[in-house]
Amino acid sequence: MSLNKWQIGLIMGVGAAAIALNFVSCVSIPKGAKAISPFKKDRYLGKWYEIARMDFKFEKNLDHVTAEYSLNPDGSIRVDNKGYDVVKKIWKESIGKAKFVEKPVTARLKVSFFGPFYAGYNIIAIDPDYRYAMIAGNNLNYLWLLSREKDIPAAIQTAYLKQAQNLGYDVSKLVWTKQD
Repeated sequence: MSLNKWQIGLIMGVGAAAIALNFVSCVSIPKGAKAISPFKKDRYLGKWYEIARMDFKFEKNLDHVTAEYSLNPDGSIRVDNKGYDVVKKIWKESIGKAKFVEKPVTARLKVSFFGPFYAGYNIIAIDPDYRYAMIAGNNLNYLWLLSREKDIPAAIQTAYLKQAQNLGYDVSKLVWTKQD
């Protein structure tokens, strides 16, 4: 059976798209970082306040940022991020989906707000009561400090910042989110 030019082009196009999709959707964790394990997904669900972040275009100019995590019927996690744009004077909301990269007992997830494109969401620090957390993205450009309250105790903040610095994060670039 011989293939015509159209069929060969289609096969090559599908192959190239699969490779590109795999590259764009790849999720990783910064070198030296380790995701929390064992991780208890049900304890992590609920509302979190963003305390600090490495700024990037989707959160530019946002304060009063919260993330709410709930279980979807398919077992994935619904991610509902909200924040107030202080320049445009409007509330913004993004709804996405998170899935575990490995087993649900390891806090390595991939999150998507744009269809099939995923980014790393790695919980690399959390207190025993699941009240304070530090999240690393795919690389050293993404980091978040979260709290169940609108602030974080100084001792926990100091410990998380030290851990982030030891991984190579430039914590002087953190944006401290206003939650008043």
